[in-house]
Amino acid sequence: MSTSQKPKNRPFKAKSARPGGQESGRQGPPSDQGGRRGRGRPDGEGGRGGRPPRGDDEGRQPKSNASAIGLSDLGGGRGNWRAKRQAAAAGGGAAPYPLASSELLPAAEGERRRKPEDSTYTEPQRLHKVLAAAGIGSRREIEEWIVAGRISVNGEPADVGQKVGPGDRVRVNGKLMPIRFAPRIPRVVLYHKPEGEIVSRDDPEGRPTVFDRLPNLRKGRWIAVGRLDFNTSGLLLFVNDGDLANKLMHPRYELDREYAVRILGELDEAQRNVLLQGIELEDGQAKFNTLLDAGGEGANHWYRVTLSEGRNREVRRMFEALGLTVSRLMRVRYGPVVLPSRLKRGMWEDMAVDQVCALAGIPKPDVQGGKAKRPAPQPRRTQPHPR
Repeated sequence: MSTSQKPKNRPFKAKSARPGGQESGRQGPPSDQGGRRGRGRPDGEGGRGGRPPRGDDEGRQPKSNASAIGLSDLGGGRGNWRAKRQAAAAGGGAAPYPLASSELLPAAEGERRRKPEDSTYTEPQRLHKVLAAAGIGSRREIEEWIVAGRISVNGEPADVGQKVGPGDRVRVNGKLMPIRFAPRIPRVVLYHKPEGEIVSRDDPEGRPTVFDRLPNLRKGRWIAVGRLDFNTSGLLLFVNDGDLANKLMHPRYELDREYAVRILGELDEAQRNVLLQGIELEDGQAKFNTLLDAGGEGANHWYRVTLSEGRNREVRRMFEALGLTVSRLMRVRYGPVVLPSRLKRGMWEDMAVDQVCALAGIPKPDVQGGKAKRPAPQPRRTQPHPR
């Protein structure tokens, strides 16, 4: 029978011993030579050197940070430590998991300590992940400390799996941990909308939408800042933060929208005064904040107008109320954001981080912490997604 055909699991058979301590069928070395470990070696060199007794911990280093700060007395296991502490307090005895000193003890000599990471978080994170990144201990050790009641969040005992965010005060053995949370920087996209696209996700007529060309988001969705008519082109902002979108669109912030308007004919002085002082529409009075002559050729004339509202077709309806026809309308500015000349129709680009922070009113990120900057904005053109 070949080696590969031999059965792998054989039934155990006891071997009869011969006089002299030798097994039947095999002639082994005498027992005083140390067996296989001592073959070909002098006496005393065959086995391993003597070890200290297991119970003798003198001179041995702690295995982890848990033993270094006094967590090796968790003999009771994890269990319900809250109930045990309450029972101990009611009975007058010491708690089974007494708190260590108010200061974290340094690592013992020869012990490897994890190097702290300079991490700045923008969203709530799990407690054991944050403390492990700060070099306090491993995640397993920190979970044991949480169960032992040695970690508190805002003065209350922490729970395993608990998340902490900006404003939370985390203490380990009574010592406050420096955990940094930076404000979340939203993403802002500038899009040059062409005519023939609708600012809506669902259109009963099946017309192309501006969302078909936008980049995909891993989390959340794009929010359009304002709207542009189907036949209106120009600057359109998209953000992934609801608070920033509300700040840019709410009437109380009174952000100017600037449009380039081309009409058939030319405004006279009376019509100009009416548009600046206010004209009555079916949904209320409307007026331009500024109205500048931008010149023109032939029957067409260009004007630059600004207003602080975003009502439906407001610019077109104001000119139509005077009997004038708007042949072309393009938004060139929204608040402090100007449509870049390099951004052609149907193209989009990310706004730079420092500009986003200025727009949202948040401090600029600290790039010295090792976090890479967002690449410089580059105009991009994407193909519409198949519908």
